[in-house]
Amino acid sequence: VGDLRDVDDLRPAGGGLGGGVGRVTLVGGGPGDPGLMTVAGARAVAEADVVLTDHLGPVDLAAEAAARGAEVVDVAKIPYGRQVAQERINELMVERARAGLRVVRLKGGDPFVFGRGFEEVRACEAAGVPVTVVPGVTSATAAPALAGLSLTHRGLNHDLTVVSGHVPPGHPRSLVDWGAVAAMRGTTVLIMAVRNARAIAAELVDRGMDAATPAVVVENASTEGERVTESTLARLGDDMDAAGVRSPAVIVVGAAAGERAVPADARSGGLSRPGR
Repeated sequence: VGDLRDVDDLRPAGGGLGGGVGRVTLVGGGPGDPGLMTVAGARAVAEADVVLTDHLGPVDLAAEAAARGAEVVDVAKIPYGRQVAQERINELMVERARAGLRVVRLKGGDPFVFGRGFEEVRACEAAGVPVTVVPGVTSATAAPALAGLSLTHRGLNHDLTVVSGHVPPGHPRSLVDWGAVAAMRGTTVLIMAVRNARAIAAELVDRGMDAATPAVVVENASTEGERVTESTLARLGDDMDAAGVRSPAVIVVGAAAGERAVPADARSGGLSRPGR
């Protein structure tokens, strides 16, 4: 994997199409608002010849890249919807880089937090294509912070567990030890868990977690559609159904979820920044 300092000069030595092997930069775009993207990530997108983008993260930057003439390819994996195979994404990255182009793989959150970033790095390495990783702000921590939740609080908890809920408890492909999660005394953050939230909450209660444990759902963090639903483990499924919660959303479970600080100027979604 290339040095992050390589992002300072993303132009291939050959100078574009047909000029030799280009490079791939995996960019973590953060939770959605472009203002929460790293400077290195924004620069990489601004200089890219090709952007392979998800439907999460700062999609506005992909649109800006298209407006200046970059090729933008939608390779989103819509939960329980349209899916672009990972193998095809890998092929696109390698094909465009071998054509001498600067390729940015723009992903929501952080590429290495349930983002398949390591698979894409390995694909580039196997093809002999230079690859650099620009870490991003993961929604697992950003969404709760934007909603006024501290995942760790002095005197309250000393542990934080991040769990993927894309398959329910008991599923043959599940790798989660739900008994161990239920036994933890700190904060549990569930990502990709909207569809299975009811089953997960029931499993945690069955495994010994208090049904009255606070649970907070943060949808579309950092965007104009940001919305917060406060609940408990016992009511989580019903409250999410009543609110019509949809992906993307992050679910925070634990005592810390009951300590929400709402700023005086709180509003529904979107960060305040020049031009917005």
